[in-house]
Amino acid sequence: MFILKYFNSKIRSFNNERKNVLKNLENSVSKNDNHIWIHVASLGEYEQGLPIFKEIKSLYKNHKIILSFFSSSGYEVRKNNSIGDLTIYLPLDSPYNAKKFISLLNLKMAFFVKYDFWPNYLQNLKNNNVPTYLLAGLFRENHWFFKWYGSGFLNLLKSSITHFFVQNKESKSLLASYNITNCTLMGDSRFDRVNSLLNQNNEIKNIKEFIGDKICLVAGSTWKEDESIMINSINDNNDLAWIIAPHQINKKQIKKFQDKLKCESIIHSNLNQNNITTAKVLIIDSIGLLTRLYSYSDISYVGGGMGNSGLHNILEPAIFKNPILIGKNYLNFPEAKNLIAENGAISVKDAKEFKRILNELIENKRERIKMGEINFNYIKSNLGTTKNVISYLKERK
Repeated sequence: MFILKYFNSKIRSFNNERKNVLKNLENSVSKNDNHIWIHVASLGEYEQGLPIFKEIKSLYKNHKIILSFFSSSGYEVRKNNSIGDLTIYLPLDSPYNAKKFISLLNLKMAFFVKYDFWPNYLQNLKNNNVPTYLLAGLFRENHWFFKWYGSGFLNLLKSSITHFFVQNKESKSLLASYNITNCTLMGDSRFDRVNSLLNQNNEIKNIKEFIGDKICLVAGSTWKEDESIMINSINDNNDLAWIIAPHQINKKQIKKFQDKLKCESIIHSNLNQNNITTAKVLIIDSIGLLTRLYSYSDISYVGGGMGNSGLHNILEPAIFKNPILIGKNYLNFPEAKNLIAENGAISVKDAKEFKRILNELIENKRERIKMGEINFNYIKSNLGTTKNVISYLKERK
């Protein structure tokens, strides 16, 4: 990375963001305080853990919370938050950084979300006898640390994680088969998180006016593979209001997408009273609006499944009673498999199938409502995961 930063702007930015983290941390914390460290990979893991983080903050009022992010997309969106007394980038997982980081804090416990594991940090937490918890763990047999060459890391997980809180029975059984029994089935805390979206202010200026009396499709967290299957449907269907929220805000990629459209499209930051009723496609060029956008949609497409980047959160549109379309690669996502099995979501394999199913949903309002109710009820039936973690912590306080 030291060498590549001279040739790659993303890696250069990645290094620069972490350059002074330890120094700033040293100047910002006191060992007279009790610290809790919460680490998340990115925005998705932050949102997933948020209901639990809130309860931890309430339960340990006399502790200062250090919240760390690995990715810039998560940090930039949530660097100002109500959880962390200090919010930082995670320094790179080198032996020196991990030892220095943990030595600066008076850590009483640490939390990691899902599967963002860092061996040097875990080893130093273990060396310092810091209770360490995994939240919303999700394990599959094809994870590399269950292979013969990952046995050393699996042993580190066994010895450094105080307790595993996992999302599903399959994860718990898999861990048990490797003699890891300090494990609780908590479920998926994203259900609690997305349920809270109903109580927030979801209004976005000018969106209602842009949609007018049209049926609205919101395509969230899309990659170019997702966008490519929509182009023919956008060009052929004049009765739909399209809102596209790309996963990455890349001006060149957005321009390429716009150039393939035969209709008028507009960037959200340029939306005004002159183009609000003439544009057919609205492209979001900022981060943090997607959960609120789903509250406006009649049909949702969730990106990531047409390529190999990983399907994004389909629970967010589900809570707003949206019928959901996704791409073909979803088998590693239990909630997607469940909603497809219950007929609340549909997987499409190409542009032709996307167009056919979309047209069927446009024509059949009753089916849209039915699918939306299935998705809403699925969320409601899976609430309560937060209390499983907090009850455990209360017993040991």
